[in-house]
Amino acid sequence: MGEKDATEKTLESYADVFADIVNVLLFEGQPLIVPEDLRDALPRSVYKADGKLHEQERDTAKFWLSGQIRIALLGLENQTEIEEDMALRVISYDGAAYRDQMNRDQKGKTKERYPVVTLVLYFGYQKHWDKPLSLKERLDIPKELEPYVNDYRVNLFEIAWLPDETIAKFRSDFRFVADYFSQRRKNRQYKAPEGELRHVKEVLELLSAVTQDTRFMDAYNKRIEEGRAVNMEAWIDEAESRGREEGKSEMVLEMLREKQPLDLIAKVSKFSPEKIAEVGRLHGVLASDCWKRS
Repeated sequence: MGEKDATEKTLESYADVFADIVNVLLFEGQPLIVPEDLRDALPRSVYKADGKLHEQERDTAKFWLSGQIRIALLGLENQTEIEEDMALRVISYDGAAYRDQMNRDQKGKTKERYPVVTLVLYFGYQKHWDKPLSLKERLDIPKELEPYVNDYRVNLFEIAWLPDETIAKFRSDFRFVADYFSQRRKNRQYKAPEGELRHVKEVLELLSAVTQDTRFMDAYNKRIEEGRAVNMEAWIDEAESRGREEGKSEMVLEMLREKQPLDLIAKVSKFSPEKIAEVGRLHGVLASDCWKRS
């Protein structure tokens, strides 16, 4: 995904959402992790390459605690693009976390050792993940060495392909996110499920970031400015309406550039002459020729 927007991570940083994701995907919905048992972990780690120090950053990471005892370090990674080197990325994150445990020991802070588990959430909905999900699958290993090379697998979850019964187990706002991508994959459309969002802005920011579709936040900001209520159903109506409007505007602009007759442009787009002229003016295209030919 390249350099990730911080807004993509905000929803998952909430303890109730983070715990819900892990409980559903790892424990079949059993509430083994409660939000109160989670503490933020530093997402950044440092490694040395070519004689220089470099930073790498997880999307979201939290410690799962029992009192003051660390049970595990849990990390979430968001992906919309399929990446061949995902196994190498994950092992570098997890290896840095284990190295940190050793560093803390050397500083006399602790001797505790705990597992590190990373979940990769794939939000693509047009094709299944089809690249390596283990270290051995990604490496070219001579057969003589194969028995001695340790494997490392990626815990990948394809959100758009989660079964409906799994999506129904989510209790946090992540249910709306998972349901959105599932419906998009199956129907190319979306009907919001019943229920209230707790983190409205953060849900829309996540959807906007992973889909690279600004209509999510545009619709949200417009409703806030107008003092209207914001919910998923209201957003869908407004965002899709905005999308249809933008699509028509692009078509009108193309027809203006081709100097198509005004009456034809109006008939196809259902835009008024004034609206057609406004579209042309915004893009520096004069509509006068169309009037002359109509």
